[in-house]
Amino acid sequence: MQLKKDSSGRYLCTFIPGDGVGPECMESAKRIIEAAGVKIAFEVFDAGESVFKKGIPSGVPQETIDSVNRTRLVFKGPLGTPIGYGEKSANVTLRKLFETYANIRPVRELPGVKTPYSGRKLDLVVVRENVEDLYAGIEHMQTPGVAQCLKLISAKGSEKIARLAYEFARSEGRKSVACATKSNIMKMTEGTLKRTCERVGKEYKDIDSWHVIIDNCAHQLVKKPEQFDVIVTTNMNGDIISDLTSALIGGLGFAPSANLGNEVAIFEAVHGSAPKYAGKNCINPTAVIMSGVLMLRHIGELEAAKKIENAVLVTLENAAREGRGTGDVIGYDNPKVYSTSAYTDAIIANLGKKSENFFARDYKPLVMPVVDRNPEFVKAKSLRTIGADIFVHSTLMPGDLGPSVERLLEGSPLKLKMISNRGTKVYPPTGAITDNVDQYRCRCMLRTGAEKGGNAELADRDLLTAIEKIGAKHRWVHIEKLQEIDGEPGFTKAQGED
Repeated sequence: MQLKKDSSGRYLCTFIPGDGVGPECMESAKRIIEAAGVKIAFEVFDAGESVFKKGIPSGVPQETIDSVNRTRLVFKGPLGTPIGYGEKSANVTLRKLFETYANIRPVRELPGVKTPYSGRKLDLVVVRENVEDLYAGIEHMQTPGVAQCLKLISAKGSEKIARLAYEFARSEGRKSVACATKSNIMKMTEGTLKRTCERVGKEYKDIDSWHVIIDNCAHQLVKKPEQFDVIVTTNMNGDIISDLTSALIGGLGFAPSANLGNEVAIFEAVHGSAPKYAGKNCINPTAVIMSGVLMLRHIGELEAAKKIENAVLVTLENAAREGRGTGDVIGYDNPKVYSTSAYTDAIIANLGKKSENFFARDYKPLVMPVVDRNPEFVKAKSLRTIGADIFVHSTLMPGDLGPSVERLLEGSPLKLKMISNRGTKVYPPTGAITDNVDQYRCRCMLRTGAEKGGNAELADRDLLTAIEKIGAKHRWVHIEKLQEIDGEPGFTKAQGED
């Protein structure tokens, strides 16, 4: 990322105040950054709830997009998505528009923030892929009662997030990277990240690499979280376990995040806009302040970042000694609660001081990985279509649907191999007990030459003819070609399929 500066040498940064408590938290962080001596020219623009209400479906107006393209650096408050307005989350829109493919979510034990894990010195980072997976948001109603969401995991996306995880570990002097996936079930999608991390990890001999199934990762995070240093995972998995990790150290009020790309970086707290607390000068701004610390590290202001982090630690340590704290820690009705502004003043007063028992980590500049931008990231030596999955909307039972499809495909280059319902083979019958829904997958294969290593390939005209034949009697809703890639099947089998 190329940093942009104005004529007076100040960093340019798009500043989005956010919704609800966002403006208060952002003003707190801005005051502290300026007090630490970092000169940033903030361009203030809107996104989120107020923009949705103006009728802009994305929640991000063009002038904000133009500012981000100018500055390449974004510091933002939490954004709301009101019911009845907009289409997608403005947060997700910003991440995807600017390919901020890595979401960094650090958590560490903080002084005076009591949890069941206090004293265990938790200090870990979740590195979450940020633009792919189910968050691509590609959904369809295949029948009135069956919805589909496409889970897209690319080799290129996996390469970028894997390399970023190892580089981030190096920048913070961390010793291990755990790749957390559900590759035991989703061997092609989640398996892509697992295989990529295993290959990339061999290049980082100074870092210990290991794999953990994501559900076991969640289990281990509750049981023994101190075993983790850096966890790299897919988008949906990362969304879930990063919220889990923030709970280990006191909640979302202490959970900062960075969204990193090669062109743009966006820094924000993990928490939402909390509208019921807006304007009351009572919200805990730590997550936003520490997101600002992540931003300062990213632009190379390492000393200022360390100074602010130390000041936060000292403030929390002093508060604990005095019985004070933010409302989410000691209660909003506690007479010793910090207001947002008083907490900010205390941190500014503590700039230059260091905690007695908690220390800011030493950091090195993060090296962003450079990955080939060619869309064809993986080049296959051979690629052929050997069949197709034709999904149909039918109220028939499998014993009636199967023979019907077989008759319709008579004389066609394709034959019906099997029918599945929600991933389980139901025709020919296996004896399994299934509660069928009205969406079936009809797996149709070439009658001859479809064996591994063969030369025959399904022609589009023959596939279209088969679809037309099946469609004459059954409503088809979705087609997937069955590819053989470098001699190996590019598709999985149904439960019970031979």
